[in-house]
Amino acid sequence: MAFVGAGPGDENLLTLRGADLLSRADVVVLDQEAYGALLRHCRADVKILDTAGAADGLAALAKAGKSVVRVCPGDPSFFSSVAEEVAACAKAEVEFEIVPGVPPATAVLGYAGITPAAGVPEFRVVDAARVGDWSAHADCQGTLVIYNGLAEAVPIGKALIAAGKPDYTPVAVTSDGTTTEQYTVVSSLGRLGPDLKHAAMTEPAVIVVGDAVAQRDKFSWFETRSLFGWRVLVPRTKEQAAGLSEQLRSYGAVPEEVPTISVEPPRTPQQMDRAIKGLVTGRYEWVAFTSANAVKAVREKFEEYGLDARAFAGLKVAAVGDATAKALIEFGVRPDLMPTGEQSSEGLLAEWPPYDSMLDPINRVLLPRADIATEALVAGLTELGWECDDVTAYRTVRAAPPPAPIREAIKSGGFDAVLFTSSSTVRNLVGIAGKPHNVTVIAVIGPQTAKTAEEFGLRVDVMADKPSASALAAALAEYGAKQRQAAVSAGEIPRRPSQTRRGARRRAK
Repeated sequence: MAFVGAGPGDENLLTLRGADLLSRADVVVLDQEAYGALLRHCRADVKILDTAGAADGLAALAKAGKSVVRVCPGDPSFFSSVAEEVAACAKAEVEFEIVPGVPPATAVLGYAGITPAAGVPEFRVVDAARVGDWSAHADCQGTLVIYNGLAEAVPIGKALIAAGKPDYTPVAVTSDGTTTEQYTVVSSLGRLGPDLKHAAMTEPAVIVVGDAVAQRDKFSWFETRSLFGWRVLVPRTKEQAAGLSEQLRSYGAVPEEVPTISVEPPRTPQQMDRAIKGLVTGRYEWVAFTSANAVKAVREKFEEYGLDARAFAGLKVAAVGDATAKALIEFGVRPDLMPTGEQSSEGLLAEWPPYDSMLDPINRVLLPRADIATEALVAGLTELGWECDDVTAYRTVRAAPPPAPIREAIKSGGFDAVLFTSSSTVRNLVGIAGKPHNVTVIAVIGPQTAKTAEEFGLRVDVMADKPSASALAAALAEYGAKQRQAAVSAGEIPRRPSQTRRGARRRAK
């Protein structure tokens, strides 16, 4: 039996020991709404109990030989509510382990930009639910951290002042700490009432009292991220979305992956079968890949025939851009040709050498592509003297509509931004879910995608400086940073686009 501290809220602050125990657990007990993200560490067949139930029941499971992990808020040894469950295990003579978690007292302060113990002689943490007389804490000579005190924050402030704490003493109140819902109100003991009056804050929250709060403007790093708290729609194929979502998280965003395109094999495999055979027997001089999906389709065919990257020996390989090149390198193939400028079919054509019968023993190029690919590349290569085998390697079809709450959020302005990585994602998203609300920031990967978006009546706010998903995410982050800076310069509280729609809940300072 293991009692594992989940940490303060950010799932990535789970300890390595906690993750290891979860990976080997037979039974996991946790609040799924708060800590469900931690289940990614578990086996697929793990049994999940959403509430702790009887402490004796957990001990019985452990005694029966099951590996049981009880996920606890914060740190199990820090104002924990699982003391009875630990005692039950001890009474039943069940071996147990207590795995510390990162406590909110330090983590939330760190994420709020407050350095609690810098240059002070004391760092005191108290549970408001267990304090009857606040005068005992008014003499704290350093930083006072208060758990479970949000509902009584104003009376606590008055009690500390009455006990001798100066009314100008800095105070910070942070709710939902270390998550993308984190929100901090900075005030003083004497102004807590009016400053908290219109702030939509809920537990879990941490109150910090002391001069360390005054350094927040200098050290704040989490809430000041360029896309902090932005809910960003990522309409791509499921396989393509992961890397883009991770990059968005690094900017503080909350990505929502909604597949709009399903990638499927060709209806008839004979064309691809002949192409792979020709590739192995020396029919081609070049193979040109215009997407990571094309690389994946060829790789799967290779595996079907028991081939590997060595079959590309003697061939020249072209890639349309960075993402395609990355997929090739993971396959074991380094491209010989890539655009040095625009990463597109046009950019690839600009670099492609004309056919020279003296230098090129074979004049044929294999193009494994989507069923809806344009003819521009084929036409350009033909003009350069090459013969092309334009082969359907995969089909792109419209995905099923997303769940109703997602569709409603798209149409009502619940998303702060949407990233369009191709014209087909524009068409398919509008087709399966409707047009994004006019407060939603529209970011596109290039001019052609922008044109399609405008044809659907969408206002394009952001365009990548080069046609790659990574550049698109970076462009959105730059846009968000400028919007934030403009608000700060104007003396306003930065707001996400979704907070500007009529009826949106606003947090006031």
